[in-house]
Amino acid sequence: MTGWLDDLARLAPLGPVAMVSVLATEGSAPRGAGTRMLVSADGLSGTIGGGALEFRALEQARAVLDHAPGTWRVQDYPLGPLLGQCCGGRVRLLVEHVDRAALGWLEAAAEGRVLVSVLRDGGIERHVSDAPAAALSARGDKPGVGARLAEVIGGYRRPLYLFGAGHVGQAIARHAEGLPVRLAWFDVREDFAAIPGVTVVPDETIEGCAAEAPDEAALVILTHDHALDYRLTLAALRRGVLAFTGLIGSQTKRARFMARLERDGVSAEARGRLTCPIGLPGVTGKEPDVIAVALLAQVLQLPHAAAMRAVAA
Repeated sequence: MTGWLDDLARLAPLGPVAMVSVLATEGSAPRGAGTRMLVSADGLSGTIGGGALEFRALEQARAVLDHAPGTWRVQDYPLGPLLGQCCGGRVRLLVEHVDRAALGWLEAAAEGRVLVSVLRDGGIERHVSDAPAAALSARGDKPGVGARLAEVIGGYRRPLYLFGAGHVGQAIARHAEGLPVRLAWFDVREDFAAIPGVTVVPDETIEGCAAEAPDEAALVILTHDHALDYRLTLAALRRGVLAFTGLIGSQTKRARFMARLERDGVSAEARGRLTCPIGLPGVTGKEPDVIAVALLAQVLQLPHAAAMRAVAA
């Protein structure tokens, strides 16, 4: 998701390069905001989704290479009759001839930081900060000279708080690679400290990890011990609303936990936030990899923040 930064640093010294950035999308679109494609006179790196949209963007990118470095334009594309595509969405692109003398910001660019781009006559000013970024609309007036665009580098990654490093936990961590999640992985067993990514937490303090999860986190509980599962479930539901609180188990386990949560004073509203069993409905396999894929697909369905915004300069 941040590979375009390395590609830009690699390609810029070799010769003129154009960059196509997806600023915003609406409805069904091939790729999301923050997606990049780099184009040279005889090659390209990355993709904005292929098809007619990408073909048109390539034309625009190679055309902008005939203009001075720093030249930019914003293009809107309805994905319907104009492009012969049936997606039905809208895409807003920024196409620019990269000014290779103005890439100092690359040194500070890193996943999770915010790239700020200010559209100026004759070029785009960029710097990296840690200010927040929000959504940029694919409708309304196009950003023009003076517009300030802010995006989270690498796009939004949902915090995934995973409790349990057994077979299912390991399968989830394995399949999470390359997905827009940021894994925080915990277990109480010292034997699992050697697994890359696992943080071993003392049994008596592990509930604190659940209580401290950010509101946008997906928290998944699948430890080796039902009593520990319950303690973590109780801590998660008492800490307030999370984007997702999941507990591995059967309908029988769910019923038992629900009854105990009620006895322990957890409100009906809070109990209703618990997802158990986990995974997309209809996926019935019990193999760790099947559970992992079904759970991650469920997490990916959660709504999330968009990557860019535009504000007045």
